[in-house]
Amino acid sequence: MSFVVREKSFYKWFFSLFISIALQALISFVVNFADNIMIGMYAQSSMSGVSLVNQIQYLLMQISTGIASGVVVLSAQYWGKGEVEPIRRIIALGMKFALLTGAIFTIVTHFYPAQCLSLLTDEPEIIEQGVEYLTYISFTYLVFTFSNTLILSYRSVESTKIAPVAALCSLVVNVFLNYLLIFGNLGFPEMGAKGAGLATLTARLAELLIVVIYVRFVDKKLKIRFSSWLKPDWEYLWDYLRVSIPVVAACASWGVGTFLQASILGHVGASAVAANSIASTMFQTSTIFYRGTTGASSIIIGKTIGAGQTDKIRTYSRTIQLLFLGFGIVSALIIMLLRSFILDYYTLTSEARSLTRTFMLILAITVVGTSYEYPVVAGIIQSGGDTKYGLIVDTAFTFLFTLPLSYISAFVFRWPPEVTYLCLKLDQIAKCLPNGIKVNRYKWIRVLTREAKNSVPET
Repeated sequence: MSFVVREKSFYKWFFSLFISIALQALISFVVNFADNIMIGMYAQSSMSGVSLVNQIQYLLMQISTGIASGVVVLSAQYWGKGEVEPIRRIIALGMKFALLTGAIFTIVTHFYPAQCLSLLTDEPEIIEQGVEYLTYISFTYLVFTFSNTLILSYRSVESTKIAPVAALCSLVVNVFLNYLLIFGNLGFPEMGAKGAGLATLTARLAELLIVVIYVRFVDKKLKIRFSSWLKPDWEYLWDYLRVSIPVVAACASWGVGTFLQASILGHVGASAVAANSIASTMFQTSTIFYRGTTGASSIIIGKTIGAGQTDKIRTYSRTIQLLFLGFGIVSALIIMLLRSFILDYYTLTSEARSLTRTFMLILAITVVGTSYEYPVVAGIIQSGGDTKYGLIVDTAFTFLFTLPLSYISAFVFRWPPEVTYLCLKLDQIAKCLPNGIKVNRYKWIRVLTREAKNSVPET
């Protein structure tokens, strides 16, 4: 058996999935980038306030992704077996949890916006701008969890083309309304951060409409009927929870860790908040690649195990890991090439501009690690059936290494913001070693479908 896959059909399979998923990530990045640029052109405080609210959005996105990932891990194996009915029922279970999560986020952020944002910064002007943005953006959380979870769940049956279509529609609506409502163009009122929130809400509703139309009238694989989701389903509940709870917990741990990291920088000063806002937007360029590789590999690994072709997993895994590293290097080059170009579009103080350049340099280095360690866990190990490992390693590194080290840097030794930011990103390199050892031992390969849910096949 060769060390890497030599068949062209594998690479055609991988890259066809990768392109669809990466295209969605690219369009989503452009949406956030346009928001950040347009509000950054309006005022630095408005940009910082919107950036803090986006940390809440990121936490919600992580939980939503965890719920959908649980669906994909289980459903992809059923798809490999050619069984569709269990997939319909598993998606219905995931959507119930997603809607509950979205409702909780909407209620809390709508009625307690200032309290939520005060966890991230003590700058009154930034909090005020963030509260304005939350006036409308809080209502997007319920809409987002529905459409995002459903789109991601459809990856389990290799339906990935609806995602970029919905994201493109959201982009067009959002940018156009930003132009009208942030700056007050074409006779519309100048609403600033509040206008950006209203534009995003409208864009999310347009995205939701497209997803519903696709599921109801276009999809021919699952033929889901939303009315069936009202029925309780106890038969697959435990199967879904057993797989999903560790995944959701791991994603939530990642989201909470990111939230707390933003909180540490938010209490360092306004310039650090602004610099982190821009650096975080640039970091999303790397998610275009690692989310694409993660999504593609999770479908391939899950479907291959479900089809009973576990003899191919070793070669697939080695090949995919090399692709992860290659895309990580590309991500680093993009950040370095765009660093100066991006800064020219922002209205920043000299201190914030200097911090941003350094933050982006740190990102360019650590993103290579991120592009390997994250997809290894979420795209290979987790999709292979071991959903607990990611929770253990991410939680341990976040709460025992990254956050304590960063807190000491910022508030005990009071080192410069650049050092604190480096401390916040070091785990992306450090996790490569344990994740690389774990994935190449191949003890994560497990059949999760009902007929053989307790077996662990030989490789």
